[in-house]
Amino acid sequence: MALIKGVKGKRPEIDNSCWMADNATVVGDVKMAAHCNVWFNAVIRGDVCSVEMGENCNVQDGAVIHGTLNLSKTVMGKNVSIGHNAIVHGCTIEDNVLIGMGAIVMDNAVIKSGAMVAAGAVVLANTVVEANSVYAGTPAKKVKEVDERLRKVIENTPENYKMYTTWIED
Repeated sequence: MALIKGVKGKRPEIDNSCWMADNATVVGDVKMAAHCNVWFNAVIRGDVCSVEMGENCNVQDGAVIHGTLNLSKTVMGKNVSIGHNAIVHGCTIEDNVLIGMGAIVMDNAVIKSGAMVAAGAVVLANTVVEANSVYAGTPAKKVKEVDERLRKVIENTPENYKMYTTWIED
């Protein structure tokens, strides 16, 4: 069973339809809407600020979601995919976004709807990632528009991860 802890009187609010790996960690002021899933070794810490997740988000293995005290909370829209070992820190991620494996998104950045942050990219604090665009590199810069193939990846990943939860056996 996932490690779910309160912090200073605030406990995670997790919809009953959500799935969490046995060693996922969710603490503090975290709100998780329907059909979200949190994978092995992922950590969502609402200890110093709140974390809000819209419907059908997936936080993949080893990812960390957090923020900065008195500076930045994390807000994720619906159908957001956070790739393996990504760090999402005190930022806003709008609907239908994919944050690639090992990417870092820093405080007060805004990732607009339909965007993709490439694997390993570093989105600096206060950066605005344009809608329907791909950002890559360190620091992350726009490299192209999301084409039809990438749009399908962004759209299919949340549904795929919801399906993968049904494959896990005790």
